[in-house]
Amino acid sequence: MLKDEKCAERNMLCLNCGNALSDKEKSEYCSKCLLNLEFKIKETDFDRIKDHLESILDSFGSDVRAAFQKDPAARSLVEVLTSYPGIHAVLLHRVAHFFWEIGLPFVPRFLSHISRQITGIEIHPGAEIGKDFFIDHGSGTVIGETAEVGDNVTIYQNVTLGGTSLNQEKRHPTVGNNVVIGAGAKLLGPIKIGDNVRIGSNSVVTKDVPSNSVVVGVPGKIVSRNGKKVPEIDLDHGDLPDPITDIIKKLIERVDELEEQVNSLKKEKEIEVKKSQKRKLES
Repeated sequence: MLKDEKCAERNMLCLNCGNALSDKEKSEYCSKCLLNLEFKIKETDFDRIKDHLESILDSFGSDVRAAFQKDPAARSLVEVLTSYPGIHAVLLHRVAHFFWEIGLPFVPRFLSHISRQITGIEIHPGAEIGKDFFIDHGSGTVIGETAEVGDNVTIYQNVTLGGTSLNQEKRHPTVGNNVVIGAGAKLLGPIKIGDNVRIGSNSVVTKDVPSNSVVVGVPGKIVSRNGKKVPEIDLDHGDLPDPITDIIKKLIERVDELEEQVNSLKKEKEIEVKKSQKRKLES
């Protein structure tokens, strides 16, 4: 049986021309149609497309406002629009995500690649990002395909929202609303981060985090904040408790207590020995 017939039997057909795809062609279109830019966009509700385009404009405005709210160095609109790589990366991502949603091949990933070249920030066009999203500095930040990010989220440089599976499934984190992720933090796997969470710099988080929590360390440990709710905009990600230091302090305190008890027992023993010797001498 010919190779094309085998491919056709497995339904590996180009969605545009109907020809059989080769084993190396993993997209929904053959290389000829892609090179000639001949492809069909999947059927989409035009009202949904219109809503999506409007949301891009709305989100762009909220993202720019977030830059002024969360970065005291932001001095003018022109400065933010021209000099903030985080703003550029998010805007390009929202356009790429729109093309991704309507099923346009090649273009979304190419826009993502261009964005990475310009800004140093890599956001897969499949990632879903809410409003008031701000990436400060941003160099080295990576957000994977199935990541979901809520509203009013702030990310610093070298943050990774990464996957831990080779399967085409949900494999990246879901981040709630009002979350701050410190520089260098790694969130790995299909974990869920609740609302009002702060994640300390260089933390490695591999498990779910409940709302109103602080996470620090490697691996990330949840630290109580005495029941106080995290403010809506809280950038104090450097003022975080250190659970390792707290444990060491408790161990030192316990050792001091034990030393006091040992010294007390030694003194009592010495007194008993002296009394015993005195009785022997008297007898």
